[in-house]
Amino acid sequence: MRPLHRLHPALASLALAAALALTNGRYDYHRDELYFRMLDPAWGYVDQPPLTPLLGQASIALFGDGLWALRLPSVLCMIGVLWLAVLITRELGGGRAAQALCAWGLAFAGVALAFGHTLSTATVDLVVWVAVLLFAIRALMRDPRWWLAVGAATGIGLYNKHLVVLLLLSLAVGLLAAGPRRALASKWLWAGVAIALAVGSPNLVYQAVNDWPQLEMASAIAEEDGAENRILLLPFQFLLVGLFLVPVWFAGVWALVRRAEWRPIRALAIAYPVLLAAVLVTGGQFYYPMGLVIAFYAIGCVPVAAWARGRGRRAWLVGAVALNAAVSAVVALPLIPVAAVGDTPIPDMNNSVPDQVGWQAYTDQVEAVVAALPPETRANAVIITQNYGEAGALERYGEDLPPVYSGHNALHEYGPPPAGTDTVIAVGLELGAVGAYFDTCDRAAELDNRVGVDNEEQGAVVAVCRGPVRAWDLMWPDFRHYS
Repeated sequence: MRPLHRLHPALASLALAAALALTNGRYDYHRDELYFRMLDPAWGYVDQPPLTPLLGQASIALFGDGLWALRLPSVLCMIGVLWLAVLITRELGGGRAAQALCAWGLAFAGVALAFGHTLSTATVDLVVWVAVLLFAIRALMRDPRWWLAVGAATGIGLYNKHLVVLLLLSLAVGLLAAGPRRALASKWLWAGVAIALAVGSPNLVYQAVNDWPQLEMASAIAEEDGAENRILLLPFQFLLVGLFLVPVWFAGVWALVRRAEWRPIRALAIAYPVLLAAVLVTGGQFYYPMGLVIAFYAIGCVPVAAWARGRGRRAWLVGAVALNAAVSAVVALPLIPVAAVGDTPIPDMNNSVPDQVGWQAYTDQVEAVVAALPPETRANAVIITQNYGEAGALERYGEDLPPVYSGHNALHEYGPPPAGTDTVIAVGLELGAVGAYFDTCDRAAELDNRVGVDNEEQGAVVAVCRGPVRAWDLMWPDFRHYS
């Protein structure tokens, strides 16, 4: 096996960490990050396992309640992905040049910058997937005892998302189709399965006891976003790493198919279309297969580095990496001032950008509505928001606000409002629908982020509703919704 050349991944890690640290406070929290701040520690939630919220809250407890602290786990995760990818390159015979290409190309690829910029379950899942793939490659190429590490990584991954199971099922189909089929009968593989179940069992028990709420959540996502996700799935396979690096990971897939010495891991090339088909059918998010694409990129660095031994070819390759980094940085990082970003195509190209804009302005506008209420009304009022982003923003930035509730995802469990609540400030709820639950509902304001970025809150109505028509414990189930 080639030695690990630590200099390039170390320098690339520092460069990536610096880029993320210098830009992570330029916009605002992502709506998911605001949600993670609100969740009470638990074995699981209706929409996700507990790992990502716990990482964010642990970082806040250690370093303070700010964007830098909340996003630190994401930076560390992407550095972890970078090193794991370099280890895959080394595992398949990649030397100094191949490892350098893997480290620097991946450090400023779109997926590293976008997923490292905000804390998300996708960021943590990427570490799990790439670790599982590294260990699976070692199990198939070197020593079947590495299946135990696959099981341990999978068990940990079950606390973040259950999608890693889909990766393993796709790999199993690949092994059946391309071999080596004997791996499926290995005692070490099945011991790894047992480890995964043992490590992940508390989260699985939570799901079983609560009637598998994540299945209902997945169905809601597929119904709401399935069509759009299916349209975006294939194009974003090329865009998330970056168009200029597509030839590298294509070379990885081609080498898996063609190189005899890599035949033991040819199943990876089969697993990818199987995984794509599964995501397409279920309407899952377009970034779900990214762990496999990163592995293909790491593998492709081996033949591409060999191809680029000449000075001219090396110059072309360095230029492609640099150009990919520049384009990815503009799209994935908040380089454009927030006051100007609404006039660019960036919010359409990167759908996480709109979700990082306007929270302070929206909170100020809700505070103004609350301040206009008589003191005796404020004392017996609550706020109910349409989604967890609004609830999280009000909880983070609001001062002297009534208690905040929402029926969105896991926040529904923190209700209903107290039995004597007579007045509700409804934020983002459709006025016609929420009006059916009160004697009166009056429009009080319309949210405006004041920078012209179109997001879920822009133009949403803030209403003051009085006189609930039924007891809160009877009405509250109607406020629950998943997305």
